[in-house]
Amino acid sequence: MNKKLQILLATLFCISRFSAQIYIQNVTVADVVHKKMIPSQTVVMNGGIITAVKPSKQVKIPQNSHIINGEGKYLIPGMTDAHVHFFQSGGLYTRPDALDLRKHVPYEKEISWSHAHMEDLLQRYLKMGITSVIDPGATYNLLKLRDSLKVNERLPSVYMSGPLITTYEPEVFKNLGKNEPFRLLLSIDDAKKLVQEQLPYKPDFIKIWYIVTGDAEKKKEQTKKLEPTIKAVIDEAHRNNLKVAIHATERFTAETAVLNGVDFLVHNIEDEIVSDDFVKLLKSKKVIVTPTLTVMDNYYDTYGQKKVYNTYELENSNPESIGSMYDLKHLTQTSDSAMLNKRKARFSEPKIKAYISKTDSIRKVNLKKLADGGVMLAAGTDAGNIGTQHASSFPAELKAMKESGMNEWQILQSATIIPAKILNKENEYGSIEAGKTADFVLLNANPVDNLEHLTKIDLVIKNGLPVDREKIIKVTPESLAQQ
Repeated sequence: MNKKLQILLATLFCISRFSAQIYIQNVTVADVVHKKMIPSQTVVMNGGIITAVKPSKQVKIPQNSHIINGEGKYLIPGMTDAHVHFFQSGGLYTRPDALDLRKHVPYEKEISWSHAHMEDLLQRYLKMGITSVIDPGATYNLLKLRDSLKVNERLPSVYMSGPLITTYEPEVFKNLGKNEPFRLLLSIDDAKKLVQEQLPYKPDFIKIWYIVTGDAEKKKEQTKKLEPTIKAVIDEAHRNNLKVAIHATERFTAETAVLNGVDFLVHNIEDEIVSDDFVKLLKSKKVIVTPTLTVMDNYYDTYGQKKVYNTYELENSNPESIGSMYDLKHLTQTSDSAMLNKRKARFSEPKIKAYISKTDSIRKVNLKKLADGGVMLAAGTDAGNIGTQHASSFPAELKAMKESGMNEWQILQSATIIPAKILNKENEYGSIEAGKTADFVLLNANPVDNLEHLTKIDLVIKNGLPVDREKIIKVTPESLAQQ
């Protein structure tokens, strides 16, 4: 970064809103709508809005203007992680329903941590070039926190549902008041009430947790039995102009939800290879799917005590969250050692390994079928779950999408323009076009040549304002030790 640009950024970083025009000159622009790189462009922004995108030869820049030199660089829209959870830290103690270690860290401490660190996590997303996040499953207190953080224009935009309206509520999450992430759905009357209950908090959408248990036949019976209440939630949300996201990982729960009008599947199908008819159904209904390919393996690797983070993840994750994952080493010497060692042994069994391998394969095959069939796909990590760190888990998710057979342009679209369509925001952000919000990532290399180039970030701009990536997260002795 040259000295002139450093001075410009230092000036702009000290203000909250800049009304003069800024020019990003001679840059290659990623047109994610038409899937092409357009060289030698000048992007003009004013007051946080893109005012022009033109060939540099056609733009006459006045003297003493604020210019960012884009020569040899690539400008992509700010990215979106379309599936995160701020009620979860990504650490070892964040899901006591899955791994109950409350005798070591009370769940109330986890709740307090999530509120105290939401801004820190958002800064880490921004450092990664992620300028928007979608949280399908929060709490009433987190919705209020979302509102209070909106005043900071250098934080990612947060789109959040209220508590998950669920067909099953784990005991550990009950009786938490406005910190409760789940609301139990028992009847059609409940469906209407639970949607109405969220409206004063202004959720960006409604989320359903469509959980069925037992063998395949039992699950199908439950799916059919629960269908009227699921439909009632969807209808009530739509009556209030709110889209509906759903956790439905079985083909028949997902298909039932889609036929009843759901808008967004927050996971891929993992119980069977989907049919061509199912793919056509999703496309015809314009349903968006987030594959979340890596989150379950992070659970399994944690249970098997073999979770290992790479240097990038260690450098960019919250040090407390990622540090807690290494607590397993000393917890195996506590009163929980029998439970932890039993779980470790279980996830080393050939039968369990075969099951995990089969499920991973189904997800990947289905993702390729959906992509080839023209279904809209939005990249999302399910960050916050045990082992899936906020912000730093995004590159691994994109890599898994690539390994499933998606090409670089499809993946870039899944991280930019398609997530904007989830909540009908595609006219506001997601691509580099006049009239849209000036959310950009300036890269030092072409991401279409190699997805790893998405981490080679020169500059992030949010709402037309630069982000000082070196100063956005304070380096502490603890974070240095963790890195």
